[in-house]
Amino acid sequence: MKYFIIAGEASGDLHASNLMASLKRHDSEADFCFLGGDLMLAQGGKLVRHYRDMAFMGIISVVKNLDKVLMNMKVCRQQLQEYNPDAVILVDYPSFNLKMAKFVKKNMPGVPVYYYISPKLWAWKEYRLKDMRRYVDKVYSILPFEVEYFGKHGFEVEYVGNTCVDAVEGRAHKNESFEDFSARTHVEAGKPIIALLAGSRTQEINSSLPVMLEAAFQFKDYRMVIAGAPSMTEADYGDLLLKYGAKVVFGETYELLQQSELAVVTSGTATLETALLEVPQVVIYKMAGGYLLHRILEHIIRVPFVSLVNLIAGKGVVKELIMEKVTVDNVVNEMKKLIEPVSRENILSGYKEIINVLGKEPASDKAAKSLYADLCNKK
Repeated sequence: MKYFIIAGEASGDLHASNLMASLKRHDSEADFCFLGGDLMLAQGGKLVRHYRDMAFMGIISVVKNLDKVLMNMKVCRQQLQEYNPDAVILVDYPSFNLKMAKFVKKNMPGVPVYYYISPKLWAWKEYRLKDMRRYVDKVYSILPFEVEYFGKHGFEVEYVGNTCVDAVEGRAHKNESFEDFSARTHVEAGKPIIALLAGSRTQEINSSLPVMLEAAFQFKDYRMVIAGAPSMTEADYGDLLLKYGAKVVFGETYELLQQSELAVVTSGTATLETALLEVPQVVIYKMAGGYLLHRILEHIIRVPFVSLVNLIAGKGVVKELIMEKVTVDNVVNEMKKLIEPVSRENILSGYKEIINVLGKEPASDKAAKSLYADLCNKK
């Protein structure tokens, strides 16, 4: 079978690459054409666009880069028709992917469209449901509560497990000592680590990282280590590293977390990964706009939490600081609580509940098996 896959950011590249590996196990003739990254490229096939050239977040960023966005769409449409796949697989990235789903359904009749890691329409932009239902044949969900949500809106949906569980379980250096981690990353021993996960997009990092560093700087008995974004270099962090004496490591997020005492994490997939690695965390979510934007978002966002950890648990396992609440003082106060034994134990207990809910069956393998069987039935 020929698979056309679209992943528009670093996390999508990781999870799509795992899906590709699983598809190859089930389909000996699997062939790939994709928009994604280096991890997908390592699985083989044709890379059409790298996610570094696609990850534009927010209206302002999209407008500034509109020529690139439109060119990416044009190239994707051309490659879809030239490749003529047996299936199109979308990985999150809804602003781009739903447009491509519409194009496929209108111009390539008979080609099924699958959504793996569906957009979080239950949180906001629910107006996209109509188009998604019209142009997507099946949703492979990685969050248990999505099955009921998409099901009641008329979707064919299947929960396949969570991709973060796969990624964390399959991480390199799973049982390494701090000495080995230090030798590879040059993070000095002698102090416990505060991991700072500021996101993968430039806008997220610029908004959140200065506050994270200023807060962590107050904890003199700890060492600050930043999980570097795949699309950035050490030079991009240069001024902040010099100012705060922090360290940045790339491609070692899971390894960094498993060596860390606590973490400050920008809301997103990383909050769940941090929970799976059982590191107490405070979650922050900050964008330009402050108080006014927060008040607007309160009327748009339909869920009580912003972090996947709390959404899956259905309760406040970890503290969330949102928009104007993201101040150095507030972050410091929450970090202090993460050091207290009782608070740590409560968080870790909540993590265990989440891990039990998610299950341990590899999501990529279950999705690949189901997707390939569905394609065979359609032939």
